[in-house]
Amino acid sequence: MSPDTLKKFKILFESQKNEILRTHQEALTGFSVSSDDLADETDLASTELEQSMQMRLRNRETLYLRKIEEALDRIGSGTFGSCEGCEEPIEARRLEVRPTTTHCLSCKEQSEHREALHIDGRKPKSLGTRVRFARTGS
Repeated sequence: MSPDTLKKFKILFESQKNEILRTHQEALTGFSVSSDDLADETDLASTELEQSMQMRLRNRETLYLRKIEEALDRIGSGTFGSCEGCEEPIEARRLEVRPTTTHCLSCKEQSEHREALHIDGRKPKSLGTRVRFARTGS
């Protein structure tokens, strides 16, 4: 990957990181509850729902921030743009659409196919080596 392209992604990631950190600071002030919000059950339920949605958004941003940090580390180590599965270069169009990706399209499709075969998309924990597969077709 060219140095100019890496610089472009680094600037993008740093900008996104700064924006997330700025909104996190603003969000901290929004989590206070006034006594007016607790006047009745409807107000309380509304306040709890709003705070729950804000927490979900903050959690998603925190996960994305972690991906940004990892991408910046990959840029620093010279591995940004290489697939973690096959070590081939990730297509430029894929990086443009999903800059934090760590897999090429082929490896990602294979991974998603394996996940789809398993009923809940996770490795079984209590089933030992038994794996349950979802039924496909008729």
